[in-house]
Amino acid sequence: MAGHASILSDNSLLSRADRALFRGETFLALLGGLAVFSLMILAVVSVGGRNFFNQPLPGYVDWIEQIMPLIAFIGVSYCQRLDGHIRMDILVSRLKGRPLWAAELVSTLLMLLIMVLMVWGSWSHFDRSFDFNAPLWSRDSSLDIRLPIWPAKLLAPMAFSVLCLRLALHAWGYARAFLRNDREPVAVPLIEDAAAIAAKEAASVSGMDEQSGAA
Repeated sequence: MAGHASILSDNSLLSRADRALFRGETFLALLGGLAVFSLMILAVVSVGGRNFFNQPLPGYVDWIEQIMPLIAFIGVSYCQRLDGHIRMDILVSRLKGRPLWAAELVSTLLMLLIMVLMVWGSWSHFDRSFDFNAPLWSRDSSLDIRLPIWPAKLLAPMAFSVLCLRLALHAWGYARAFLRNDREPVAVPLIEDAAAIAAKEAASVSGMDEQSGAA
């Protein structure tokens, strides 16, 4: 299931690297949100043009093909940092201390290996599309208005590379926690139980009630 996590920080090199990377991940997630907004604008323009001027937006599907990889991939590392991806933690949630950090380290290293292979494969896919000697540097293009495809294909290895950096930081954090037997390590998502989540939600709602009452 998707976890609900908190991330601790301190002045260590690991924590500073985590915060620096998170600023970049937040910016990329913002770009993904703007991409979603742009799709909405494109839909309004296309539907409005069809209904009022009998002329939909030229290349509407082509533009969607360009924007969809931005939405699908650009925020994947941001989600990983917040432990928002789907995961099954029935067994892991019962572990404590070094067994927990060892299990998290092994799973993180496996994910890192898979993502390195994904970077290699997606870069090869981009490389087959990109050509400095071709028009618009592209060997292929969209069907309608002939947009070059390589920018969309480049997004996958870029986003996966950022995710590899995030997984490497998480592996560093779990290895550090395992060696030091930390109870609450920094720079890694700490899964919260249902009681802690409920307490935070109650405190948030109570704070909102107090602010509305004061107003």
